[in-house]
Amino acid sequence: MPATEVATPHTCPDCAAVLDVDERFPAWCPACEWNLSTEAAPVAQRKRGEKRRQRREAARKRAVRARVEKVYESLVSDAPRRSDGAWLAAVAIAGLIHLVTLCVLAGSVALLSTGTWPLRVIGLLGLAVAFMLRPRFGRLRHDETSLRRSDAPALYGLADRVAAAVGTRPVDMIRVTDDFNAGFGRFGLRRRSVLRLGLPLWVPLTPQQRVALLGHEFGHDVNGDHRSRLWLRTALDALIEWYHLTTPDRSDAWSGGGFIGGVASLVTAPLLWVVNRLVLGVLLLLDRLTTRSGQGAEYRADGLAAEVGSTAAAKGLLEMLLLKQSAETVMMRFRTLPRTRRGPVPTDRRPAVDLWTELTEQLASLPPLERERRLRLSALDLGAVDSTHPPTHLRISMVDRLPAREPTVTVTAGESAAIEAELAAARERVVRGLLAI
Repeated sequence: MPATEVATPHTCPDCAAVLDVDERFPAWCPACEWNLSTEAAPVAQRKRGEKRRQRREAARKRAVRARVEKVYESLVSDAPRRSDGAWLAAVAIAGLIHLVTLCVLAGSVALLSTGTWPLRVIGLLGLAVAFMLRPRFGRLRHDETSLRRSDAPALYGLADRVAAAVGTRPVDMIRVTDDFNAGFGRFGLRRRSVLRLGLPLWVPLTPQQRVALLGHEFGHDVNGDHRSRLWLRTALDALIEWYHLTTPDRSDAWSGGGFIGGVASLVTAPLLWVVNRLVLGVLLLLDRLTTRSGQGAEYRADGLAAEVGSTAAAKGLLEMLLLKQSAETVMMRFRTLPRTRRGPVPTDRRPAVDLWTELTEQLASLPPLERERRLRLSALDLGAVDSTHPPTHLRISMVDRLPAREPTVTVTAGESAAIEAELAAARERVVRGLLAI
């Protein structure tokens, strides 16, 4: 509910309930949800165009909410899977997308062999488009974010134990980034695996929550997510490339390209717009067809996180995701601190110690009432890690429904200390990136 003026410093102006106020965070009422969201309510638009856009956005949010809640309810009720038809349709559409790419390639080669130069020019353009639409497998390259096994034997050892516990192969590479996130993927023709660990998320977690994080990420390799399969993934990449290629250029073609450029823009812009809308429609259709499979896979990965790290650790990990804004605030504040707090010279180790200590302490100090507010906001706004994940509050609710489990993979104090030492250089690198030193 939008904020209004508080009647007394510790009383809700809507229901008169006594408020538990922490000056560091917005005052709000758990009973009636007064001031739950501190964002101002959208201003009513008088223009027809703005009103239509607001209605479309509201309708889109309602549709998304209905879709994700339907997936959640079907998994909770253990309803029989009816995703085979949707999956087969998605596979068929992906096949058509790959067929279009092959047709562009074959047609371009045919035009190049005709002998007339105008058609050869078109053929060259077609080859360029086909090259941009080609399947991309990615490459496994070592850079400053990657850790070799010889550099981090304790971390790789823990990762290998978790991978074995969830039923997948040992990871080929671990990357350490500055994101409040983590990820898992496969690259190259050999489909070698890469685990990404964002230090701003990793550092504040407890040892068992870190195990749960590893369990969730390795779970992506065994949870049956059709979206990560090579056939569909490369088709989606091609569609996204088509979308960018056909997005009309909004610059002034008359001033940049003269009369001929302006006429060409007038002719091609409507055609590009039609193709662009068609591509967008196919993207949205594929999203609809793979929603149940993709979000169901995320819930199953959370279940694996609870299995290897414990149910409590998996829930704590998900609750930590709700604190992303607080983590970003700490890092932003640290970036703007006076130089004296950062250390006198670039070789000073105090900046890294200061940031990670402050980040951990700040996130741990959030009171239960503020954590509850973040959870309810997630439910209100359908907050999620990204558009491919279920809303975080539903993931927490799903973990709450799991039976209490003890961890199958544990971390000793010595192992945890060894991992901390192995990540020391990465922590300093992330801090230097934040401070640009």
